[in-house]
Amino acid sequence: MIPRKFEPFLVGAVLSGLMSWVVSGVATLKAAGQAPDFLTLWMASWLTSWLIAFPAVLLAAPLSRRLVQLVLKPE
Repeated sequence: MIPRKFEPFLVGAVLSGLMSWVVSGVATLKAAGQAPDFLTLWMASWLTSWLIAFPAVLLAAPLSRRLVQLVLKPE
């Protein structure tokens, strides 16, 4: 099992992986249509997208948490 201290990195990896997979799939379908090599194009696009999305999520997550805390009512 992986130690809990790595949770933020694992959540970031999974979240950025899933979101970039979906978004790159939609963008690739819109750009290339249902081309015979659609899956290959999509996976190449997804890999590039994920390599950018993962560090972006790790950098944006703390800022996002702080911004959300500003708009929430205190308990």
